[in-house]
Amino acid sequence: MTKSIDEELPEEESYFERIELFVDPGQRPLRIDKFITDKVANASRNKVQQRITDGEVKVNGLSVKSNYKTKAGDLISFVMERSRKDPDVIPEPIPLDIRYEDEHLLVVCKPAGMVVHPAHGNWTGTLVNGLAYYFKSLPELPGNSGRPGLVHRIDKDTSGLLVVAKSEKAMTHLAKQFFDHSIQRSYLALVWGEMKEEEGTIDVPIGRGLKDRKVMQVYPDGETGKSAVTHWKLIQRLRYVSLIECTLETGRTHQIRVHMKYLGHPLFNDPVYGGDKIRKGTQFSKYKTFVQNCFELLPRQALHAKSLGFIHPVSGKEMFFDSEIPADMESVIQKWKNYVQYQK
Repeated sequence: MTKSIDEELPEEESYFERIELFVDPGQRPLRIDKFITDKVANASRNKVQQRITDGEVKVNGLSVKSNYKTKAGDLISFVMERSRKDPDVIPEPIPLDIRYEDEHLLVVCKPAGMVVHPAHGNWTGTLVNGLAYYFKSLPELPGNSGRPGLVHRIDKDTSGLLVVAKSEKAMTHLAKQFFDHSIQRSYLALVWGEMKEEEGTIDVPIGRGLKDRKVMQVYPDGETGKSAVTHWKLIQRLRYVSLIECTLETGRTHQIRVHMKYLGHPLFNDPVYGGDKIRKGTQFSKYKTFVQNCFELLPRQALHAKSLGFIHPVSGKEMFFDSEIPADMESVIQKWKNYVQYQK
């Protein structure tokens, strides 16, 4: 019997799935690589053997060798690329802000307004279109058609760092780190309202909205949704808004945006979760004009994926990358600092 457990990668539906195979009582002993190849549609013998060599295939929680013979009642678990049928990616000469690159991976800083991968309504002009042109011959990895190299993503109007795999080995290793929640990610966010505490943790499940599947919502009672944990720390109070740093244990779609709305502090100028209206402040026309000017300077949610840390999939070294605050977000933060100073 085969059981698939979906795991959601950061800000996106999973590009991978965790597979569990139960060996039925009547199953005759069989080499584990052949057993998996027979059971899983997109699993080649070479691919499975590589997973086993890397210690990523577990039997009853323990790593085994390729010649292990399955026994009735065994529970086999591993991660495999999800099968997809996406159109071919059109290579486009799109400028890429590459912060690091070696033969196994690269780290890129995505600008706000750029979609990460082609999808309905955005078949061109995406980060992946630019990557396809930059790499020329970057292979379409099995199960990741239309999204070469991607193991995670960030929203169109969120800026910041992304890691891109250049080989199947790198992709699998990085994907496992996301599954294990061992990736270090910090975001800088400007939110409405003055945070009363210096730091806190939001541990509330998130799932698709019941009325609109494109909008996420919290499920405090845990009746549905997936586990979502966000840690936040106050950086600076700016009278009617606050600058905070968020770190993620999980990576659900719109996680920070949804969790901050739940706290009553939606992201500044977030049109989906209520931050594109004046939530705190005075009724004076000068204040309204000031906020409107800020909205025009930052025509998106005030969220930036500032840092990213992971273990290199081949060398095993700890890698850490940090990025500067983008100009549009920095200008609005500075305007709020000036506003607070002027009000003293």
